[in-house]
Amino acid sequence: MNGEYIQLGHGSGGKMSQELIASIMLPAFSNNILAELHDGARITIHDTRLAFTTDSFIVKPLFFPGGDIGKLAVCGTVNDLAAAGAVPQYLSAAFIIEEGFPIWQLQKIVQSLQAAAQEAGVVIVTGDTKVVEKGAADGLYINTAGIGKQLDAVTIATAGVRPGQDIILSGYLGDHALAVMAERYGVMLPQTVSSDCAPLNGLVLDMLTAVPQISMLRDPTRGGVATALNEIAGQAKVGILLEEAAIPLRPEVAAVCELLGFDPLYLANEGKMLAFVDAEFTRRLLSVMHRHRYGGDARVIGRVTGKNPGLVGLRTRLGGVRLLDMRAADPLPRIC
Repeated sequence: MNGEYIQLGHGSGGKMSQELIASIMLPAFSNNILAELHDGARITIHDTRLAFTTDSFIVKPLFFPGGDIGKLAVCGTVNDLAAAGAVPQYLSAAFIIEEGFPIWQLQKIVQSLQAAAQEAGVVIVTGDTKVVEKGAADGLYINTAGIGKQLDAVTIATAGVRPGQDIILSGYLGDHALAVMAERYGVMLPQTVSSDCAPLNGLVLDMLTAVPQISMLRDPTRGGVATALNEIAGQAKVGILLEEAAIPLRPEVAAVCELLGFDPLYLANEGKMLAFVDAEFTRRLLSVMHRHRYGGDARVIGRVTGKNPGLVGLRTRLGGVRLLDMRAADPLPRIC
């Protein structure tokens, strides 16, 4: 990448992000823990199994239907820990604020962040505040880090993903990305379309308590479900086949995506979870998910196959199969 420059696409979670990580980050920081390439690192300290993660939030605009950057910062970090098979416990919160930012907006965001932390059952235990000159930032950025204890008898890793497993999605796709996009560009959407931003650690705890055999969890944020599944298929060296008829999509979201040319499978979500599980446990897992407020619309959307390792396909309603490749960049940057 010598002679090139950073573009928005390098932070999108797609191919450009992977190339940046593979060419610059991984060679510099290479170690066995980082090599797992999960959203949360699994570490052990004095025989205590922990998960640790960090994330930065640059969403534009800061406020959107269903949430704001404060709520997003907590939910994004909590969900990464939950996807690592851990119970989130403590978070940090660091604020980078542009000079001239309205105090009342900062108060509102901090209160929203705390409310989300209370819902998730986590505590903000440390933080930092920096102020930069006017024009040196875009209002406010937030960085969070989180730590939690891994559940006993649970191992979440791509090594456990194998042919024959079902792929379960916890609910409807595309709501968050379209809510942020509409607020950013002044697009009028039905009031039913709002961000799905939510802490999923309670749902995941119920899932893993009932079915500790879940092999993989992933919250499909940047790049959406298609990108997340491409990453997993590549790491696990398996094929994945989704069923278009099983993809949960609100009619109004489907209509907007068709009108604007978006594929909902590539749109970011902030309150959804993917789970890989052997078919014998699928019914039990769905039953548990359906009893939780954030899993009521869960369903099987596809299956892991032994064919076409590293590739993700979508069987259409007409019976054909469309390749869901990993895109170079997210069609909607600065979504989280």
